[in-house]
Order: sequence, then structure tokens, then C-alpha cells
Amino acid sequence: MKRVTILGATGSVGSSTLDLIEREPERFEVVALTANSDVAKLAAAAIRTNARLAVVADASRLSALSQALAGTGIAVAGGADAVCEAARLDCDWTMAAIVGCAGLKPTMAALEQGHTVALANKESLVSSGAIMTAAARCHGATLLPVDSEHNAVFQCLDRTAPRSVSRIILTASGGPFRATPIEAMRAITPEQAVAHPNWSMGAKISVDSATMMNKGLELIEARHLFPIAPDQLDVIVHRQSVVHSMVEYIDGSVLAQLGTPDMRTPIAYALAWPERMETPCARLDLAAIGSLEFEAPDYERFPALRLARAALAADGARPAILNAANEVAVAAFLDRRVGFLEIAAIVADTLDCYDPAAPETLDAVLAIDAEARRIAGMRVKDCVA
Repeated sequence: MKRVTILGATGSVGSSTLDLIEREPERFEVVALTANSDVAKLAAAAIRTNARLAVVADASRLSALSQALAGTGIAVAGGADAVCEAARLDCDWTMAAIVGCAGLKPTMAALEQGHTVALANKESLVSSGAIMTAAARCHGATLLPVDSEHNAVFQCLDRTAPRSVSRIILTASGGPFRATPIEAMRAITPEQAVAHPNWSMGAKISVDSATMMNKGLELIEARHLFPIAPDQLDVIVHRQSVVHSMVEYIDGSVLAQLGTPDMRTPIAYALAWPERMETPCARLDLAAIGSLEFEAPDYERFPALRLARAALAADGARPAILNAANEVAVAAFLDRRVGFLEIAAIVADTLDCYDPAAPETLDAVLAIDAEARRIAGMRVKDCVA
């Protein structure tokens, strides 16, 4: 049996991972499950999977978790440090699905144990890609990409001959506002922004998709996941979300991974790797689809993508600042404190007034993250005022 830990078990990716594990319980043993604060969902999942440990990051919710799991024999713990301890437990496979920079330390803890880490936490590579990948190499850990785009590249990439790769092309749905006039985008509401036309995702990542910051973050991730230079990374808009990404080789061949837009497909690939496992995902019917459409991204309509490309090229601390400011701006938008178009503007302003040296440790990354959040928070207050 494969022993698994799920960091962020109650979110969208964590729930999809549990769905797959529960369909084949004879193949998997659940070591630990963690959640931020959703005790009811965490306790129910721990009971269903007979997990050994359940951890809630919000220490104030530990008492409620203890009551929910009383008499089950499942150990409980609370607090950020307890989440990191859960990540260090002996297991074969760890899903890193904690959203935001809260996932950095637990992901690092798993890598330092030499685990196979299925990475769904974008911030780990965006904010500290060189540090995380160095830790993986040092401790003999394996990083498996879970994002549908990077997972698609992983499936298509010939890792034995990296110099034969010409380009990696990430596809983007364009989100719900691909054809919306820019002026009309000023009035976009959080409800409209989280209503993704193809994918079922959490609120934050849905907003990132709507601004196309999500694709910019994925470009930065790809630079650390695959042996390729920044100028060999491209984005193309493909609103049907059938082709999940492509790898172009120097002989002109292009390999693409196709499938229905269901996160259980890339999760299953990472969960069973190097084998495959059956999923309940709908099968692709190309005859019914009829045609596949592609277009170039609009950098004027989606300035977040341009900002991310610039951060990718500059490297150093720029990606960490970009990510932190974006998290603050998106949270403010979801709280209706700033408008949709102000998200990218807040990120741009933060990048303009903060330019520290490149971080060399995870603590340095977290310090840069904190300062960028402070600056972005001040910009949010200016917008509200």
C-alpha cells in the first residue's frame, strides 16, 4: 500500500485527491490529513479514510477537532508547527495542496524528508523555486507537478534529451472575461470572477484565472520544474480547455496532452506515478467537440500576465513580491474592497517600490513575502480611501 499525506485536504485539490483514494482503498494508507480551519470536513475525511492523524492549522479549532474525532483512535493536533510535523511523518507520497505562502514551510518539510511530493501549491515554486528545487535535490525528493498544465508537460516531455526541446507551450482558457471590453471589466464582481467556464476551483485560483495571473505564475513554476530557459516558455489561449499544454521539439514535432477539464486526471497521474490508475473522469469526445480553437493572449486586457513575464525574466525576489502582492489584492477584491482592474495595479505598484536582493533561504523568502504584503496592503487602503 502507498502511504499518503494530504496537506490541504479540505480544499478543491485535496478533496479530489481523497475522492481518488477512497475509490481504491486497498492501494492507499492515509497517514495524515491537514486543513486550515474546516474541522467538520477534515474530521469526516479522517474517519472515512481511517487516517492516523488529523491536523487543523488554526489552533483555536483544535478543541472542536478533538471532539469531532473523540473515540475514533485518530490522533489530532493543531497549529502551523503541527502541520509541518505532519509533513515530516514517514510516508511514500505527499500532496502539497495548501493555498498560498502558508504552504511553503510544510512543503519544504516534506521535501527534506525525501518524500515524493505532488505539488499543487504554486507559491512554493513561484516564491522560492530555486530554494525548493535545491532542497529536493539535496534530500533525494521527487517533485511531481499537479497543475493540469505542468502535469501535461510532464507527460509529454522527453526528460532523457532536454536539449531536444524547443518550446513549452502552456494553454490558458482565458477565463470568463476573455472577450469582455476592458471598460466593462471595471464593474466585474467577485461572483462573476469565480464562475470559471471550464474548471471547478477555489475562489482565489478562479480570480487568478480571470486576471490571467494564474498563467503568469505557471510560467514561473515551469521555469523551475523543467530544464528550459524563460524565453522558451509560451502561453496560448485555448478556451475549450481540451489541450492542457504542449511540448515542441527541435525537429518541429509538437506533443500535446488532451483530456476533459477535471483535476482528478492530473492528480491521478501523480498519485499512481510511474503507473496509471483509473478515474471516473468523463472521456474526451473529439467528434462531439468538432474543432479546437487557439489565439494569442491579450497583454493589454490582462496586464497581470505581462507583470508575471517581467518577474520571470528578472528572477531574484521579483516572483515572490509578485505572488505576495497578488494574494493581498485578490483577497481585497473578494472582500469587495478593490475593483477587478485594481488587482494588477496593486501588484504593479508593489513591484515598483520594493526591490530587495534575491533570497537565499526560506526565511528570507518569507521576510520578503511579509514586506510585500505590507506594501500591497497600504495600496489597498489607498484604493478604499
